[in-house]
Parts: sequence; structure tokens; C-alpha cells
Amino acid sequence: MNNTTYSIKKNEIESKWYIIDAANKPLGRVATEAAKLLRGKHKPTYTPNLDNGDHVIIINCNDMVLTGHKLDQKIYRHHSGYIGGMKETTAREMMAKSPEKMMMLAIKGMLPKNTLGRQMLKKVRIYAGSEHENAAQKPEVWEF
Repeated sequence: MNNTTYSIKKNEIESKWYIIDAANKPLGRVATEAAKLLRGKHKPTYTPNLDNGDHVIIINCNDMVLTGHKLDQKIYRHHSGYIGGMKETTAREMMAKSPEKMMMLAIKGMLPKNTLGRQMLKKVRIYAGSEHENAAQKPEVWEF
């Protein structure tokens, strides 16, 4: 009996394209599904140290929902690096200005914080509306 674990090689990796519709779905639920697809955890050949995930297209980000009081209580912060350079934005302001960035930050927080995570993040495309420019890749609809 063979007791060795099979590990996928870099040249054996095949990636598909999936499309996720975020309309009327919570931000976190969509982000976790996207992160799972980007990491490749839905595949039987999942390898933690390789990028064997798929490409993800997320549409209708302007129609996603936040549950509870998160629209007013959730605060996005970033710092310029200068003294007094902290900027704060509520989720309501971010949703009105750029819902794509909101989704990107949620997915980014669920991926590894290293070179592999940055490589995976390049494989996600996020659109506020229902139109996307990746029809040539023939994406499959991902239902969850």
C-alpha cells in the first residue's frame, strides 16, 4: 500500500473562471466564497504552498448588503504615514463611493499575508454593476 501524499506540481495546475453575483448577499459571505475559490480550497488537489486557485469575477457589488448596524458602525481606517495622517471612512460612505474597494479589502483580509496572497489577489476582478469585460474567458456561475 502506498502511503505517500500526492502534491500537485506547478505545471499541472489548471485554473477556471467563476462569476459570483453579490446582489442582495452579505459582504462577508461573498468574500469568503471568493477567497475559497482564489486559494483553491474547493479542489481535491489543494496545496497550501501553491497558487492553484481559480479566477473570480464579482458583479453587482453596489447591491450587496451589510447586516445589523454595520453601515454606520463599521469604520475603515488607513494612515498616510505622516503625523495625524489617519483617515477614517464609515461603511456607508465607502459603499456610496467605491463598493469595489470594500469587497477587495474584505477578500484581501481572508488571504495569506505574503507573496502568495498578493499573487492570488491579482486573480479577482470586481465590478459595481452587472456588466463585466471578461466574457472571452467563458466564466461559470458559482452558486453558494
